[in-house]
Amino acid sequence: MTRDTPPCERAYRRTLAVLTLAVALWAVAWAVLTPGFRSPDEQNHLNSVVRIAYGGGWPAPGEAHFAPFTDQAVAEAAYPADLPGRWQYRAHATQFVELTPVPADERVRISAENALPAPGTSATIDQMTQHPPAYYALGAAVLRATGTADARWDVALLTLRLLDVALFAATVPLAAATARRLTGSRSAALVAAPFPMLVPQVGHILGSANNDALVVLGGAVVTCLAARVVMGDLRWRVVVAIGLALGVGLLTKVMLAFAIPTVALAYLLAPGPHHPRAGPTAAARSVRGLAALALAFAVGGWWWARNWIVDGAVQPVGLPRDYSGMTPVPADQVLSDALGRTAQAFFGNLSWLEIRLPGALVVVGSTLLVLVTLIAVVVPGARRGSLTIALLPVGLAGGVIVNAVKSWSETGVLVALQGRYVFGGLTALAALLAVAVWQVCRRRERAVAVAVLVATGLAVLAAVAGLVWAFEAMYRGPGESVGAAWERWAAWSPLSAPVIGVVLAVVGLGMVAAVVAAARLASAAASGAGRRRGTSRITA
Repeated sequence: MTRDTPPCERAYRRTLAVLTLAVALWAVAWAVLTPGFRSPDEQNHLNSVVRIAYGGGWPAPGEAHFAPFTDQAVAEAAYPADLPGRWQYRAHATQFVELTPVPADERVRISAENALPAPGTSATIDQMTQHPPAYYALGAAVLRATGTADARWDVALLTLRLLDVALFAATVPLAAATARRLTGSRSAALVAAPFPMLVPQVGHILGSANNDALVVLGGAVVTCLAARVVMGDLRWRVVVAIGLALGVGLLTKVMLAFAIPTVALAYLLAPGPHHPRAGPTAAARSVRGLAALALAFAVGGWWWARNWIVDGAVQPVGLPRDYSGMTPVPADQVLSDALGRTAQAFFGNLSWLEIRLPGALVVVGSTLLVLVTLIAVVVPGARRGSLTIALLPVGLAGGVIVNAVKSWSETGVLVALQGRYVFGGLTALAALLAVAVWQVCRRRERAVAVAVLVATGLAVLAAVAGLVWAFEAMYRGPGESVGAAWERWAAWSPLSAPVIGVVLAVVGLGMVAAVVAAARLASAAASGAGRRRGTSRITA
């Protein structure tokens, strides 16, 4: 930032930095709070990262197994004992709150002797090799770089969780940049920044160790660049950037394939020669779009084409699903059940989907998301851009539901209704919210600046409430005191109680700083408007 930067731009950047820090600290709190392996497939993700770190390669789907350290770590984490906040109490199941944790200094350490499975040592299949290895190679590099490749399993797991937090935090300025590109408003951009804190499941998943964080970052970059394209930035450097971002995303998970329509539509709707912002012809725009997609295929799309040729499926099954204990769903309930469970898992289904956010909050949140999306794509002003970026989250949600219904037609049960699969469109949702607020405020910068304060205040309240809810659901047994739950948290954590206290204090300061920064922005906007009115009266 130079001295020539306008004061309003400096204020915008400072506020965005504080909001980004607050979101990152919130995710750190989730990383510290969640017990080990209490996020979907977390033990598999750790196992695959360590395999690469120790030179175990990337076996074919179904041929990777747990290493000895993973089997022992799962036992030490008391998985899958029922957490106290489980949606339904099971008297026959082992209860997490009744178990005594293994002391921290006695937990298994990763080493060359236990990091790789020997033939016949584990019957547990690690199905993560059904995905490409990009995230796992990155995780292995981080473990090596931080010296935690041979640490205790819980320390290595926390390291990977913090890696995911860093990847996730980078999406906040990208969401702001997307909203600013579509609206031209700094304040609207800042409305998008705290959006993730409104959704507890986002903190839980992206504060855990999994490959979703790299998918979310890839989706954020593609969304931001697509917004640039549809608003007229058709430079070749943008073409290359979109191709690289989409390609890396495709080397992480198949979910980023749903970004292909976004890229295509961005170039289709970009300004042409007859637009006020004259641009290249339709043919030239098509060439750029095809070049971006071709580059994406060369970087990461080839993986899925190879799967189709070699295995006969785009994504081979790493672990066949057991449907024997699942309840069949009647035909007249399939669609409503699929929609409801996907929404529930988007907003709040902690651990392995057994701790459920109250349904009323899910309904309110879902309704508001649909409403803001409709406002953004219907009201004139930013419709082309909003429609373009909305394709990604809508496509992801639709893909999840269609896949589940297809599976139901073959098995009679609904599976894979994971709301986290929609998080690849998180940046688009944040930007759509910002566009809708900008429209509701009639595009008046002062009113939108006040909306930044409202959005930040609500996000901070939701963030704190979500963490308190999770703490109670994960550690506080029936009739127990908060102190007893705190002691249980510290006993299971890789961190000591004083360190956890320091982390929470820093998180709290970050939340307060976010509200203060948003309040200063609103105050500055009000003062500026007052000065302009005063000047107008004097001039008159």
